[in-house]
Amino acid sequence: MKFVIKLFPEIIVKSKPVRKRLIAQLKKNLKKILEPIHHDIVVAGAWDFVEVRLSGEAINDPGQEEFIASQILERLRNTPGIDFILRVKTHEFQTLEDIANITIAEFADLVKGKTFCVRVKRSGRHTFNSTQIEQKAGGALLHNSEAAGVKLKDPDVTVQLEVKQDKLYTIESRTNGLGGFPMGQQESCVSLISGGYDSSVASYLMMKRGLRTHFCFFNLGGMAHEVGVKQVAHYLWERYSSSHRVLFITIPFEAVVSEILEKVHHSQMGVVLKRMMLRVAEKVAKEFNAPALVTGECVGQVSSQTLTNLAVIDKATDYLTMRPLISMDKQDIISLSRESGSEEFAKVMPEYCGVISDKPTTCAKLGRIEEEEGNFDFDVLEQAFENRKVENIDELYQSSQNIEDVEVVNMPGGDDIIIDIRHPHESAASPLRLTKNKVVEIPFFKLASCSDLEQGTTYLLYCDKGVMSQLQAEELIQKGLSVKVYQPGK
Repeated sequence: MKFVIKLFPEIIVKSKPVRKRLIAQLKKNLKKILEPIHHDIVVAGAWDFVEVRLSGEAINDPGQEEFIASQILERLRNTPGIDFILRVKTHEFQTLEDIANITIAEFADLVKGKTFCVRVKRSGRHTFNSTQIEQKAGGALLHNSEAAGVKLKDPDVTVQLEVKQDKLYTIESRTNGLGGFPMGQQESCVSLISGGYDSSVASYLMMKRGLRTHFCFFNLGGMAHEVGVKQVAHYLWERYSSSHRVLFITIPFEAVVSEILEKVHHSQMGVVLKRMMLRVAEKVAKEFNAPALVTGECVGQVSSQTLTNLAVIDKATDYLTMRPLISMDKQDIISLSRESGSEEFAKVMPEYCGVISDKPTTCAKLGRIEEEEGNFDFDVLEQAFENRKVENIDELYQSSQNIEDVEVVNMPGGDDIIIDIRHPHESAASPLRLTKNKVVEIPFFKLASCSDLEQGTTYLLYCDKGVMSQLQAEELIQKGLSVKVYQPGK
């Protein structure tokens, strides 16, 4: 089993020292995120690609090997710095005839009844060129298989070969990567996240580019909202940037909203609220040495997001405020949300507007805004910052919930129903199969609203680490249901 990783093109055009540093960082990141999958995974570097392979003895169980390969590929395609991933087999050869014979052995079954063409990339010193390899291998495959024929444009199958010195790589599949730069080589940022489509996608785009992204949440809706936002933040971090620890900062903002409602004219409330958020976010960013803020704002989506209002909002801080969605349509944002996996969270995330005005300004004047803020007690804002809660992203649930009383079992009872609460991406990649118990899939972000759970039935919640299961079990137990956590091997 071997994967060849092609670097993001913007890495390749960097100077030699920068390119070497970026490749070294990518290798370090991959080693960290792949090590839990299998102890024999090796990450090796080269000037124009990175190689991932198993170094130990071959896995005799094809099913197990394919399972490990799928886990590796899932991690690779969600790691910043990668343009695309090739799953390959490596062969040694001496002659052009050897290449033709290997091509027949590897691809004869694949092209049966289909049209095909052969495409070759070659580097090194040889007595033949890429076109000669294509002609030789293609002719041999045509005459030694049941292919429907050769078709150079839009064939059913494209046979991909790479020749490097005395090695032939037959390519089984190609998967696009995230692009961007390796996490850890760009600076960090603080993303203002509410859990909806916009802020989640903005955070995803920062991670995709390779920025270490901390999350800052302004709590306007109590514990239920906080837990929901933590779920999407944790998901995005674990999927796209788990090579680096980041922070989740909760700012209690209810008192700030109350002060705005009481002291600020209703037409100016939305702009003032955003300015207050930026002021606190700037303090957070300074505390953790992050030189920029990130929001999910885009032009014209709501009244506070006109160009005039955004310019006034920006004047509340000297910090760079990045808005990666600024020119996107809502459907583009939803499509990116679906791509990143955050759509399912956003669908069920409650909206907390904080302040509502019947006639909000779309053309704020800085002087008028500053006049309204003159009535505001800024001690309330300072107190909100002082009462901030800072948590490591990988420790969110333990620190925010009391889950000590949730029973954990490693063997289900005969009538127990197992609920797999993992994200659909995770359950599809690694299905939970039991022979004696019913297993149903209800993602954790839909569990609270599920009406199919019955009193008198014992449910065992399952997720990979057990943390999310314990959090969800706590909430369901409070509703009077019989719920435990299922952790095999514990």
